[in-house]
Amino acid sequence: MKRIPHWLAQHLAALRVVLVLTLLTGLAYPLAMTAFAQVPGLDGGSQVSGADGRLAGSSLIGQSFTDGKGNPVRSYFQSRPSNAGTGYDATASGAGNQGPESVVDTPDKPSLLTLVCGRSKAVGELENVDGSRPFCTPDGFGAVLGVFHDGGTSGRVTRVVSLDQACPAKPFLAAYKGVRVTCAEPGADYSHAVTVPVRGDAPADPVVPADAVTASGSGLDPHISPAYAALQAPRVAHERGASVAAVRELIEKYTTGRTLGVLGEPGVNVVELNIALDRTYPQQGA
Repeated sequence: MKRIPHWLAQHLAALRVVLVLTLLTGLAYPLAMTAFAQVPGLDGGSQVSGADGRLAGSSLIGQSFTDGKGNPVRSYFQSRPSNAGTGYDATASGAGNQGPESVVDTPDKPSLLTLVCGRSKAVGELENVDGSRPFCTPDGFGAVLGVFHDGGTSGRVTRVVSLDQACPAKPFLAAYKGVRVTCAEPGADYSHAVTVPVRGDAPADPVVPADAVTASGSGLDPHISPAYAALQAPRVAHERGASVAAVRELIEKYTTGRTLGVLGEPGVNVVELNIALDRTYPQQGA
């Protein structure tokens, strides 16, 4: 029996692989996903209905529970910050692209540190708790000094500027190494200064949780930590005329555990939780 040439055998094998993969990925997989989507209960995707029965959003995409001026609505649990567009824009999913070294504000963009400090201060005021954090000023900016030396990066200190506190703000420190600290002049060049973050006396474990002051990688995560939900419970209970214990029971109901029991951290779905609030404790006049 005549054997098939080696080159032809290779081509036939490649053709069989292409045919099998085409059937699997181009036909079988799409048909399987289409059939799966027709299963009762899945045809609506992640859509959720509000207390009035109308579409209220998606259980997979967060929302901002704020008024027309961007202020938190006190009767709702607040989501974590979002960098997706103007906030939770599914067409502009993304992160802020700022890291731990982002501590100095620029004329067109606040540093990550200042964003975190300002958010922590705002949450502390909203929840009536201590909003202080390490490396943050009392007025919600990064506690970062620009220190000038007569030797460039070393030697006698000649000038000190509070880099994230623009004039006419009062610097968080009166003096550093015997030199008066001044506020930062808008537009001035402080690139030759040595950047010195100042920790301050804030607790190492802040009252305001990290997810209350930082955005998720996608900017769309509808979950907050159980700690952040618990922090908000007294305010929401007061606004809804409910007991704190009852609101905490709702939090527990909408808390999910770690994926597969080991991946990630427990989370509370804010969208579903706020819908449950409207159903269980409707607001007067709503």
